[in-house]
Amino acid sequence: MKSATGLTGSGSRDWFLQRVSAVILSVYTVVIFGWILFHSGFSFEQWSGFMMTLPMKILSLLSILSLVVHAWIGMWQVFTDYVTTRQMGPSAKGLRLVLTSAVIIAVFVYAIWGIQIFWAN
Repeated sequence: MKSATGLTGSGSRDWFLQRVSAVILSVYTVVIFGWILFHSGFSFEQWSGFMMTLPMKILSLLSILSLVVHAWIGMWQVFTDYVTTRQMGPSAKGLRLVLTSAVIIAVFVYAIWGIQIFWAN
């Protein structure tokens, strides 16, 4: 049975996607911190020039999409594990719907905003 709110409908595929997204986010973090460490006292123009190169735009896009996937899977797991009728009573189903909707809106807005920052120029 495919889950109505899971990303792929398969726990093992969701687990794999979350691990891949974590690796991409880790690589992005290392690249950003590495650039900062080797360019102390940099200006906005240098930072902007670095971030707007095609490789960084692509890595940033992959990171934004990875963050969306990672956040969605993680929050879905938290909501389905902890926002339950057993733990929160009869209002859990409504609360889970509100929280899930808020996360969907947040990650959608974040993705569009991030893409716009890097690709609208």
